Amino acid sequence: MDIILVPGFWLDASSWSEVTPPLSAAGHRVHPFTLPGLEAHDALRTGIGLQTHIDAVVSVMDTMSDPVVLVGHSGGGAIIHGTADARPDRVARAVYVDSGPLGEGGVINDELPADGDEIPLPPWEAFDDEDLVDLDENLRSEFRRRAVPQPRGVACDPQRLSDERRYDVPATVIACEFPSAQLQEWVAQGHPYVAELGRMKDVEYVDLPTGHWPQFTRPEELGAVILAAVSGARPAAST
Repeated sequence: MDIILVPGFWLDASSWSEVTPPLSAAGHRVHPFTLPGLEAHDALRTGIGLQTHIDAVVSVMDTMSDPVVLVGHSGGGAIIHGTADARPDRVARAVYVDSGPLGEGGVINDELPADGDEIPLPPWEAFDDEDLVDLDENLRSEFRRRAVPQPRGVACDPQRLSDERRYDVPATVIACEFPSAQLQEWVAQGHPYVAELGRMKDVEYVDLPTGHWPQFTRPEELGAVILAAVSGARPAAST
């Protein structure tokens, strides 16, 4: 099965390097993805928005045979949800890593401080304590060394969705910062933060307690959880 791994803000395909071994060992075709504008520090970020990133993932997915599993970390969750909206019949499962689906008109985070067309990685003091659990000084230094400025448009552009068949795509939510019981309670209460998640018809929750970057803090465990989610993916849609 083809698995596309979409990183969160400030990261490229290499951020998945310690997560992929169990997926590859199980015989899956793993495709860690570098999104447009994240190729290098000097990459062009002008004019790159959320739809640019969604279109890039759709283009890659269109070169593959069904079924395809999409994995999105953090802001990558909005991207894989937009991809599922664009190609609901092509997605076997969507896996949200400390993230979730972003609904129509929502933005990922328009409060991040920008420098022109890009958003540099903020100082660690700007993050919540929950974000930084298990991210020790060595990991923080390595993260900052490899971090690439995020295109501002991706953080600020509203999500545009058009196909309600996206709600039929099976999903796995890997809960890291907040326990899955809390997420499910928010869904039951109709909290706007998880409104789009609450509309999805087939959602499983898996707890992986750590901070916001499990690909760095608990990569082997994250790989195993993704592998388990892939094993439960639906068969290819008939054509």
